[in-house]
Amino acid sequence: MKIHALINYSIADLGTIEEWANDEGHTITTSNAYENDTYPELHDLDMLIILGGIMGAYEEDKFPWLISEKKFIKKAIEANKIVLGICLGAQLIADVLGGKALPHTHQEIGWWKVKFNSESQNTPIFKNLPKELEVFQFHGDTYELPNEAVCIAGNTACKNQAFIYKDRVVGLQFHPEFNEEKLQEIVSIHGDEVKPGGFVQLPEEFLGKTHYHKTVYRFLYSLLNNIENHLNS
Repeated sequence: MKIHALINYSIADLGTIEEWANDEGHTITTSNAYENDTYPELHDLDMLIILGGIMGAYEEDKFPWLISEKKFIKKAIEANKIVLGICLGAQLIADVLGGKALPHTHQEIGWWKVKFNSESQNTPIFKNLPKELEVFQFHGDTYELPNEAVCIAGNTACKNQAFIYKDRVVGLQFHPEFNEEKLQEIVSIHGDEVKPGGFVQLPEEFLGKTHYHKTVYRFLYSLLNNIENHLNS
């Protein structure tokens, strides 16, 4: 596959997704959306991945490059490309599909369990994946589900944790691509901003959870393999 990633914040890169792509022999290109990079021609990609960031999907006045990024995401969806959005990426997808990204009433930070509903088993991309999973969260925004999109996972903190649109577009509110090294980097930059809350774990609580990383790593690989198989079916 030819995979293109939109990077919205310098430290929010592909992470372990890049490991999978390299293992499978896929080609990766990237655009730093926040630096107004150019975007590729759609015929030059099979899969688009939109990554996270510290900005809100609704903050176009503050981050005007979001306007062109949203236009490109919409074109990719209309061209029937496989599209995967993570955290901010999921909110941007929801926005361009007619949903609404907005500030949540609270933050969700740390390792929190999400539950996948019965709808997740009705799509090839999520079939045979775990029904519940401890995943890493780092967000203060959420989104309203667009028309024709189907919610496939949620939890107490955030009812829309994952959705799928027309079997080819996936949004994940959580971060399966972050490994322990990435969490250490995030804490070194943003650790002082993490304050106690109902759905907030402090760095000393969420760092060093090797068993969670292993489980999420298997989930991510299975999900991406399912996406690859779906594309080739």
